[in-house]
Formats: sequence, C-alpha cells, structure tokens
Amino acid sequence: MAFAQLTYRESLRDIEACLRSAKQKLYHLGIKSKISRSTLANANERRDWRIYRDLGYSLIQRANKLYSGKDFAISLKNVVYALDATSIELCVSLFPWAAYCKKQAAIQMHTLLNLRGNIPSVIVITDKKFSERKILDELIIESGAIYILDRGYTDYARFYSIHQNQAYFLTRARINFSFKRLYSLKVDKTTGIQCDQIVCIKHYNCKKLFPDKLRRIKYTDLETGKHLVFLTNNMNLPAKTIADLYRSRWQIELFFKWIKQHLRIKAFYGRTENAVKTQIWIATSIYVLIAIVKKELKLELNLYTILQILSVSLFEKVPILQALSDFDCQRTSPDSQMSLF
Repeated sequence: MAFAQLTYRESLRDIEACLRSAKQKLYHLGIKSKISRSTLANANERRDWRIYRDLGYSLIQRANKLYSGKDFAISLKNVVYALDATSIELCVSLFPWAAYCKKQAAIQMHTLLNLRGNIPSVIVITDKKFSERKILDELIIESGAIYILDRGYTDYARFYSIHQNQAYFLTRARINFSFKRLYSLKVDKTTGIQCDQIVCIKHYNCKKLFPDKLRRIKYTDLETGKHLVFLTNNMNLPAKTIADLYRSRWQIELFFKWIKQHLRIKAFYGRTENAVKTQIWIATSIYVLIAIVKKELKLELNLYTILQILSVSLFEKVPILQALSDFDCQRTSPDSQMSLF
C-alpha cells in the first residue's frame, strides 16, 4: 500500500499487475511473498486501521523532533499549531456508512498542523455529521502553545479550557460578537492595525463560559483591503504579530491541497470504513516519511520532487541519498505554491 502511494496506483488490480511485473526485484522492497489482489482486499477489510494510525503517530513524533528547531516565518519560541478540517467526498452507493444525507457521502479529516515544519501532529477521521468544535476535546493542550483556529471552531467553553491550560488561541471574531471595551492599546495604523482592545464578553451566557478578558484586534490587509477582526487570549505579543500568525494559518490549506494532489486519498482501494481509514493513515505516513528523509539527509529538494524521484527509483539498487543527491535542482521547475518546505 505504501508502494501504491509512492507510485500513485489506481486500484488493487493496478498494484498487483505492477508488482508482479517486477517480481524479481521485489526483495529490494521487503516483499517476500506473491502479490495477490484478494490478499490486499482482505487486509483492507480485516486488518485494523489503528495499526497504521499508531505507526503514523510514531513517525510524527520523530519528525516533530527533527523540525523543532526549524526557522518559522515569525520569530517566536512558542509552538504554533493550525487546526482545520478537509472534506473527502465519497459515492453514497459505494460508501453507505459515510452518508450524511440521502444522496451524498463524505468523511472529514481533522488535522492539527505544527507550523514549524508543517508536520501533522493530530489527525482525526470522522463522518461529515461530526461537529468541528468537538475536535478541541480530542487535543492534549500544550502549555505555552498557540492554536490558530478558523471562525467555525468558536466555542467559548472550549476556549476557556485552552486558557486555563496556560495556552493561547487565536481566531476570527464572529460578526455578531458582542463585547464591552475595557481599554485600548496604542497602535501603528501604517501596519494595517486599526485598533487593539482589551474587552470582555457582553452576552450573558457566553460570558459565563469565558469570564476572563479577551484581546480584540481589528486589522486591514494593506494588499487586499480586507478587514479582519481577531480574538485571542494572548496579551503580550504585538498586534501585528497576531495578524501575521493568523496569515500563517494558510499553511494548513496548502497541506490539504498537497496531500490530495500528490497522494492517493481521494480515490480508495476498499469500500469499508476500515479500508478508507487505513489508506489515509498510510498516505499520511508516506508524507511524514518523506519529510523525515528530507531533514535527515539535509536535502534542499522540496517534498514533491523527492516524491517524484522515489516513484521511479523503488526497484533500483541505488542508495537513497545517491538517488536524491544526484538530482540537479536548477533544472527543475517545481510548483512553488505547493512547496511546504
């Protein structure tokens, strides 16, 4: 299944045909038995997907240690996470267990991305009906960490839980956010910051859920002219840094786009819930493995280029460092928009 991700195979029959055509070289891949489509289908159905989840998390821990000292776009000592979810559409007749209405089916891939290296720290796969805000209950909040959230995750009780764990959240304020200004801080409007206020929630029920003070920052993007209002419990960082942090949340959108475009998670080799979750976790493990290879071998290549080289080098007796080091970076034209490293 890892071979299928690295070479972007279309089906189990495709995997079987390709591997059988190179049966004399399979021992280089650690494959010692005959490849059979029925065996793969049986494993997809019966082998517990949690095995691959645990493997993925062990790789994630290793990758996070490697990238812990990586330079971040913003000069901060804090660990910065972005939380978001992406939907993967499915055919309701083939995946009835994922149906959320009569004619549509989908699953959600909730991801907590460590922006210092763009390594997913937590992945939770749920059905489409699952509320995004409940994912906050699945997280182990790290003291001092900053969690950047979309407006859809607004939940003052859960925000207060983050606050009590001495961590920070950053999100956009809802249009109907009702507040009382306590005092304002000085701002430099040439940076796009329009106001920096310390506020408390005015709505009675919401104030009961978050009784402490909040910081409200109004920002105008100098390039697009778009007006944004941020809410955070961080009272120390400069207002412009807060705005730049929220801008960095775009990295998780690039992550979702990268794995959907370059790995196999939009079309599946099995129809059961176990098969789907297995495939997503194997794809995630491949992504993290490539990131580990890049860091440990100190390569300047981006992840896409490494993936393409590996896809045509799997049957070669060439050390991986040699295969990747002989590549001339100046002769490529990778899509810079999709480069996460």
